[in-house]
Amino acid sequence: MINTKDFYDYLVKNDMNFFTGVPDSLLANICACIKENSPEKNNIIAANEGNAVGIACGYHIATGNYGVVYMQNSGEGNAVNPLLSIADEDVYSIPMLLMIGWRGEPGTKDEPQHKKQGKVTFALLDAMGIEYEILSDDYIPQIDAAKKYMQTHNKPYAIIVRKGMFSEYRVQKETNDYPLTREQALECILDKIGENDFIVSTTGKTSREIFEIREARGQSHSGDFLTVGGMGHTSSIALGMSLGTDKNVYCIDGDGSFIMHMGSFAITADKAGANFKYILNNNGAHESVGGQPTVGLKIDVPAILKAVGFRHVHTAETAEEISAGMDLLANENLSALIINTHQGSRENLGRPTISPQENKKNMMKKFGSK
Repeated sequence: MINTKDFYDYLVKNDMNFFTGVPDSLLANICACIKENSPEKNNIIAANEGNAVGIACGYHIATGNYGVVYMQNSGEGNAVNPLLSIADEDVYSIPMLLMIGWRGEPGTKDEPQHKKQGKVTFALLDAMGIEYEILSDDYIPQIDAAKKYMQTHNKPYAIIVRKGMFSEYRVQKETNDYPLTREQALECILDKIGENDFIVSTTGKTSREIFEIREARGQSHSGDFLTVGGMGHTSSIALGMSLGTDKNVYCIDGDGSFIMHMGSFAITADKAGANFKYILNNNGAHESVGGQPTVGLKIDVPAILKAVGFRHVHTAETAEEISAGMDLLANENLSALIINTHQGSRENLGRPTISPQENKKNMMKKFGSK
């Protein structure tokens, strides 16, 4: 196991003192260390991984130093375009260190959404012509080799991080005074959603909590699409679903997901019908992967949604306000409910016991689709 602070210090010593990316659970300790020890301007938690690659490109051009871009391997997909059309040696030839968490490593137990990503992590890097090495306890020669490669070739270089590589590094999570947790808010939401309505819920703990609430209540899961992967695309899935039915489709999103592909909301507002209902839980954090902050509580989310075309946007903090907001949502055209909550989840929070394929088949059966 690598001492997290020593690893961070060695990066900084080698002119790799600028960090940007999207947090990952496998990188939670190093991300916590970066947040604790870097100036705020030197650690940019990006909207998505492609955004981070672009930031690292600009930083290198301005300083000559190497940006460190951290991401889960699922984020490789978001990063492909700028890596190939900007950073590649056939275009601008811009070096940076990619630090990639290897979820779904073959032979290890992981969630279903990570299986394919784990299998193709190296193949994607090979296809992009990006050299890489799996990080080991003997990391100093690896970082030295990475730096020499970037100096010599002016190309991105990747280090792949297995689960449990970094020692524990805890920081004080940012808190707020909102009264409810996400799960408490979800209890209120589900109280108001009818048996004939459908849900598309975002990645991470939101979908896990919805599944657990349904289990505790003895309710069916057939109307719930648990978006276990594809962060940032929850609202797009819900839009497509709403266009194929006259039933109400409730999109239950998170602030990290909302921010990741915010541009899609302009399309949603233009194309959605009266049956599309948008609910955003905003706790200002990537809580499912370690609690790193988002800008969710720093931006005016209602104003953004209204600017792209949502007709009604309501906010809530308490159970009573959620209940009233859900009543309005049910009867309005193109409306949204923003619920501000604080971080926190149960230690014994489980995971869905049905597979994504079962989830899809059960939902299609309820829709009556072919």
